[in-house]
Amino acid sequence: MEDNIIVRVANSGDTHYAKIITDEMESSAKARGTGIAKRSPEYLAKKMEEGKAVIALLPDGTWVGFCYIEAWGHEQFVANSGLIVSPPFRKSGIAKKIKQTIFNLSRQKYPHAKIFGLTTGLAVMKINSELGYEPVTYSELTDDEEFWAGCKSCVNYDILMSKDRKNCMCTAMLYDPADHYEPEETTKEFNQNSKLYERFMKIKQGKLLSWFRKKEGNGGNGNGVKPKSLFHTFFNL
Repeated sequence: MEDNIIVRVANSGDTHYAKIITDEMESSAKARGTGIAKRSPEYLAKKMEEGKAVIALLPDGTWVGFCYIEAWGHEQFVANSGLIVSPPFRKSGIAKKIKQTIFNLSRQKYPHAKIFGLTTGLAVMKINSELGYEPVTYSELTDDEEFWAGCKSCVNYDILMSKDRKNCMCTAMLYDPADHYEPEETTKEFNQNSKLYERFMKIKQGKLLSWFRKKEGNGGNGNGVKPKSLFHTFFNL
């Protein structure tokens, strides 16, 4: 199936897919019970017109997948956002192809920018690791207010703000063109520790929810939070 899928840079002729894509983004987020920074069809259409998006299609025009580029902090940071694959084509390997294409496009358009992403999924972490991304703390991401304002529509926004934007349910990953490991190294590291990452992500998300509920129950004073361990320090808990 993947062999028949065309993955390319989107253009103005693809804007009619924008509503389909935003509807699927919202539907998928609800099904997972996770947050999403919502984008309008007009916003995605503009990305297509600017050549800052990648779309996947069947030869007959059936929509398969999508991802787009956002630049922040005077183009010092770039995010590959909104990765989405139509349900019938999931687990086909097409997400990896889309991510590779949008990553290459980002490097072409913003060769000196740091490329980062936020994800709650181990599958996306794996794909990012294969591109050379490394897990980082939130402090290493952009401080652009407009970027963080995009999180307001996420169901976890209150948790993000209660942690002073230093942590949330997502795991942060970063590719720094000036200082990075080779993809072979980050892939090997991820494969060796994937079970630990999965466990750590579940623990992190569980502890964040527990911490937030306790904080709310104590009138916002944060009482009852345990001292930080090395694990807590890594995840900024």
